Amino acid sequence: MRQIVSSILLTLSLCVTTMTVAQAQGVPLTTLSSSPAEVAEINPEEMTTDAINAMVARMSDDEVRAVLLDRLDAVAAAEAGQDTPKSLVERGTVLWQAFSQPLLGALRTLPALIPAQVQAFKAFGETHGGMGGVLTLFGLTALLLAVGLGVEYAVRTWVIKVRNPEAAQGDTTLREAVTFLLKRFLREIFGLVIFYITVRALGRTVLDAQQVTFVAPFIGYMIWMPRIAAAFSRFLMAPNRPDLRLVNVSDHWAAFIHRHIIGIVVLGGATIFVVAFNKLNGINPGETRIGFWLDSLVYVYIAYVAWTAREGLSDMMRGDDPDRTEFDEALARGYPFFAMAVAGATWVLVSTLIGLGKVQLLLGGAHYTTMFWLLIAPVIDTGIRGLVRHLVPPMQGEGIVAEEAHIATKRSYVRIGRVIAVGAVLMIITRAWNVSLMSLLQEGAGIGDNLFSFAMTVIVGYVVYEAMSLYINRRLAAEMTALGLTQDDAGGDEMGGAGASRLSTVLPLALVTAQGAIIVVFTLLSIGNLGVDITPLLAGAGIAGLAIGFGAQKLVTDVVSGVFFLVDDAFRVGEYVEIEGTMGAVEKISIRSMQLRHHRGPVHTIPYGEIPKLTNYSRDWVIMKLKFTVPFDTNPNQVKKIFKKIGQEMLVEELYKDDFLQPFKSQGVFDFDDVGMIIRGKFMAKPGKQFMIRKEIYNRVKSEFNAAGIDFARREVRVALPDGAKDLPEKDQAALTAAAAAAAQQQEEQAAATPSKGPD
Repeated sequence: MRQIVSSILLTLSLCVTTMTVAQAQGVPLTTLSSSPAEVAEINPEEMTTDAINAMVARMSDDEVRAVLLDRLDAVAAAEAGQDTPKSLVERGTVLWQAFSQPLLGALRTLPALIPAQVQAFKAFGETHGGMGGVLTLFGLTALLLAVGLGVEYAVRTWVIKVRNPEAAQGDTTLREAVTFLLKRFLREIFGLVIFYITVRALGRTVLDAQQVTFVAPFIGYMIWMPRIAAAFSRFLMAPNRPDLRLVNVSDHWAAFIHRHIIGIVVLGGATIFVVAFNKLNGINPGETRIGFWLDSLVYVYIAYVAWTAREGLSDMMRGDDPDRTEFDEALARGYPFFAMAVAGATWVLVSTLIGLGKVQLLLGGAHYTTMFWLLIAPVIDTGIRGLVRHLVPPMQGEGIVAEEAHIATKRSYVRIGRVIAVGAVLMIITRAWNVSLMSLLQEGAGIGDNLFSFAMTVIVGYVVYEAMSLYINRRLAAEMTALGLTQDDAGGDEMGGAGASRLSTVLPLALVTAQGAIIVVFTLLSIGNLGVDITPLLAGAGIAGLAIGFGAQKLVTDVVSGVFFLVDDAFRVGEYVEIEGTMGAVEKISIRSMQLRHHRGPVHTIPYGEIPKLTNYSRDWVIMKLKFTVPFDTNPNQVKKIFKKIGQEMLVEELYKDDFLQPFKSQGVFDFDDVGMIIRGKFMAKPGKQFMIRKEIYNRVKSEFNAAGIDFARREVRVALPDGAKDLPEKDQAALTAAAAAAAQQQEEQAAATPSKGPD
């Protein structure tokens, strides 16, 4: 675009200069004779100022206008060609041609493959002095390898013997296993460094420059790279030490994968070496396409290993963590097929890039780096889960709540680790393809920058989301576990169940609020990274919020009332409350309402704005009063002593002593009825614990009354017949007695059906 605009400006300046020069020299404008076609074919960048002035001085006004029109038409055509994007079909056609051309070219050159390779060997022999020179070169190469390996073995043997004894067989801890494997890995790398230094120093002495061009790549690609791969694989697989193995795989598959990892690296190194060898010996890589065939063979090899060892690879992904999710299991089963898909996609990518002429991107091995980091996924995932298992703090407390919180914490750490690993792998891959992430962020390189910024924003947002959820859930689980609450305690058997702490009541609301804020903020940021202007979205959200504020005043009232109820600490989750005759345990709270679970099962949802008064039966302590009906001739003092004895005994028992705030004791004779005396006892306990204590007190009172010979009063129906009725037959007397008993039973049922007015 800059060149087009410059051309227009230059043409205009030429016209102005023409008129000015012509008038200054007194030359009539009509005498200029250069044709527009002639002017249009001249490259202005190759002309000097004097030449331009001389040419324009010969042009007329009509010719200048014609030049301008031609130039403007050319600019318009160029801009139309640039602004018209290719259709999806055209782009697909271009990519298909780019992919198919290397394959078709390789097939066309296949008959020339063997003759060209023979020619390369002949040229190699001639370069190095015939058969004798080649044998000498091979002998010197073998000597270098022998001396290098000998020096390496001597140094490593001394290091192993003196400083790093072998780990003992048997069970070892993770720390011991990692320590030993890391030491062994560092010893191998140290040995490879010694090998490299020895071979390099000796090679400079015994080899000439021509021989180095063969020996250096051969040792580097065929010896050095496979040995490094073997060291890494031995660190992870430990094929001969199952007690030290870091991944969950059997001995058979560990040895199989270890061998073929080395084989894949050998084949990849051979690909690079053969292409470089042919090029040095006068064979252009395009003549035989041997690099294409060898590179394709690498992907076929990877697919073969993934398919054959799919059971072992799935075990590696599955790991030995007992708390696996369905997602983990699906990943484990699908990984071998993912590995085969990666190999196939890499082959397609390489072929397409070759067809597009972007071979320079492949020379640094970016495709191999990409494939390596994608295929190493099971090791990374297994490592993350292994670290989480050993780094996550142990389970706090006991019970289902503590166990679920511990499992949820581990899963959150695993998810965070996976997202961070994805971000790191993404950065490594982009770096391998010579894409500078910092320049993308700083220069704004178009759609690539937008997509990368979008991905990184989503990753950071997800990590923040998980970290916030993890922190709040851990605090909530710690609070619930410290209180020793269960689902049964939350509602109680009848009323007055145990309540949670104030923090555990507020934390769920804080979690929802924080998660919503994180989602909104990072969603807007990610949309902005895609190049979308979020200012209208923010303005629309403000207007929508204002409209909701005016149109939903009741909702605002409910939310504000709930905030003040929570600030006043009027209720907590699990507490038993009463609101305008509606009773139940607080089961759930939200931003605008609360849910009460009645002890018989119904759930009541009450907006905060409709709560005029709230009665809390579970705050701090609970007093429970028990009634016992005994015959009129019972000694109240004896009953008082029995109650006191029971209260003192329960205060020292491990099961009940921590739940009492005041011991069980007698309150004396409370009332009389037509059956006997009503004696009442009471105790003070922690909320939610009173029902268990009450059951035990009933059992002990019954046992103590039996031992003391005290009976509970029973309701009896006594029928007093008048004197005249005594002369009636026995059949009529029984009928009168039955009628009186039925009337008394009906009266008792009516009294029992009368609703209670609440606790006394």
